[in-house]
Amino acid sequence: MIAAVPGPPPVPGPVTIIGAGGQGRETHAVLAALARLDPRWSCAGFLDDAVGPGGPGLDDDTAAALARLGVEVIGHVGELVPGTPHVIAVGDPSSRARIDRALAAAGCPPESAVVLVDPSAVVGADVVFGPGAVVQAGATATTHVRTGRHVHVNPGAVLSHDCRLGDHVSVSPGVVLAGGVDVGDRVLLGAGATVLPGRRIGDDAVVGAGAVVTDDVPAGVTVVGVPARPLGTRAPEDRPA
Repeated sequence: MIAAVPGPPPVPGPVTIIGAGGQGRETHAVLAALARLDPRWSCAGFLDDAVGPGGPGLDDDTAAALARLGVEVIGHVGELVPGTPHVIAVGDPSSRARIDRALAAAGCPPESAVVLVDPSAVVGADVVFGPGAVVQAGATATTHVRTGRHVHVNPGAVLSHDCRLGDHVSVSPGVVLAGGVDVGDRVLLGAGATVLPGRRIGDDAVVGAGAVVTDDVPAGVTVVGVPARPLGTRAPEDRPA
C-alpha cells in the first residue's frame, strides 16, 4: 500500500482517459461535470488497447456510445505521452494495477495521474485521495480518509471516518465502509456491500455484492453473504449432520 499524502489540488486542464468501456464513460461524466463548473477541464480523448496492434477494435455499442458523447479513442495505452494528465478508468483492480505498472515502466510518472472528484460528492476537509483516484456522483468521504493510487469510488459509496484504502481498489456503487476500515491493494468491493467498523480486507480480496463483512477478510479470499463468509463454504447450520 502506498500512503497518500496531501498535495496541491489538481490543475484543471485536458485529461486523457485510459479505457473506453463503461467505467471510462462514467469517468467522462465526472470530467464533464467538472467542466460545467470550470471550462478549463476537458477530455483529451480515450486510449484503449482494443484499437492497438492486434486489438479487436471497439465493439459497436462502445463506438456508438462514444459518438453520442462526442469523444474519440485517439490511440492505444502505449501511446500515452509521459507526463500527460490521465486517469486509468478500467474497472478491474488487477488490470488497473497492470496498466499503472506498465505506464511507470514506460516513464510516465505516477504523479501525472490526476484526481477527479464529481462536484456532487461530499468530501470532508481531512480527506486525501491518491493520484488517479476517481470519485463519482453522490459518493461520500467523511473525515481522515486516505487512499492510495488509482482508487475508484463509485456512485453512492460511503467511506466513513478513519478508513484507509490501498492502491487500485474498486469501491462499487452503494458500498458502505464504516469507521476505521483498512482495505488492502487491488480489492474489489461489490455493489451494496457493507464492512463493519475496524475490519481489515486483505490484498486482492473480493467482497461480493450485498455482503456484510463482520470479520477480517484474508488476502486473496472472496467472501459473500450475510454475514460474509468465504465463497464455497457453508455456515455450520447449513452442513449435513
